[in-house]
Amino acid sequence: MIRTGILGFAHGHCAAIVRQWLDHPEYGVEVAGGWDHDPTRARTSCRDFGIPCFSSLEEILSSGISAVLITSETGHHASLVEAAARAGKDIILYKPMALTMAEADRIVDAVEKNGVRFTMAWQMRTDPQNQRMKDMIAGEELGKTCLFRRRHSLPTQTWANFGSTWHCDPAMNRDIFADDSAHPINLMLWIFGMPETVSCEMSTMLDPAVVNDNAVALFKYSNGLIAEISCSFTCCASEITTEVYCEKGSIQQYFGDNPSARLPRPGNMPGLKWYREGDKDWTDSGIPSPDSHGPRLGWQAEPLARFLAGADPICTAREGRDTLRLVLSCYLSARQGRRVSVQDPAIYDI
Repeated sequence: MIRTGILGFAHGHCAAIVRQWLDHPEYGVEVAGGWDHDPTRARTSCRDFGIPCFSSLEEILSSGISAVLITSETGHHASLVEAAARAGKDIILYKPMALTMAEADRIVDAVEKNGVRFTMAWQMRTDPQNQRMKDMIAGEELGKTCLFRRRHSLPTQTWANFGSTWHCDPAMNRDIFADDSAHPINLMLWIFGMPETVSCEMSTMLDPAVVNDNAVALFKYSNGLIAEISCSFTCCASEITTEVYCEKGSIQQYFGDNPSARLPRPGNMPGLKWYREGDKDWTDSGIPSPDSHGPRLGWQAEPLARFLAGADPICTAREGRDTLRLVLSCYLSARQGRRVSVQDPAIYDI
């Protein structure tokens, strides 16, 4: 069993991962205890999970654990990674990586200088439907990909007092776009690699405390591919989440995020399907879609356990930093009102 400590319980997705580890001892992860800078949250969370609660960061890092899962507020990520890396622990860091490129550099430096194993946790990379899409695109099963569109949404306006949470605190998480657009942008990076430019528009439509609750970014690749990332965090309902338009056909994915997964759906409607030019009908992938978004969060637990046991990272520290670069390039574009290079040094000023 791999003794693993939890550093910070701020991110609610922590519960899905930890519960799976606790319920599936065959995964080989022993949740050895937790710590949080907020002692009340630490006590409550540890009690709920039935795990020991440590009174300090130093105490949990010296308790005999070999790995950590960091699910604190984003603003604490860099310092916690540095502390865990100095202590020689394997590290799982939940998204988004950091608030700034300087903080992301600190994380990459800490991991590489201390020689520790590191992965980001990204639920979209462990989703079987996304993995199938990636394989189809990489293998050009439908020919060259010409246009990629991913919609990723949340109904934040239906969540009581969401604007007062740390997710909307500039010092802890920047804003909701920085937090949740990282999911589809990391998916895009995973499938296609780094684009060259981005053009982005952002708006705050409903609650002034939930800044940048709607945004659309267009990324352009050197081969001409255009990738659209569309984020509405005021979305109550939708069905389609991903569209891939290729030389010899199209791929469509439904029910891939929170607003879409919870909706009623026709009994035989596939979650992932594709059409090849010349075929008589769509091909159903046969990969089921869960009836809520929660299971997708839990699906990360087993791949993360495999990482702790020695498997390759789900997402490396450098890929995490690249993802942050792409997210921050969206802010640069929106502020300057123009298309920008994703390598623009001004991204370090965002």
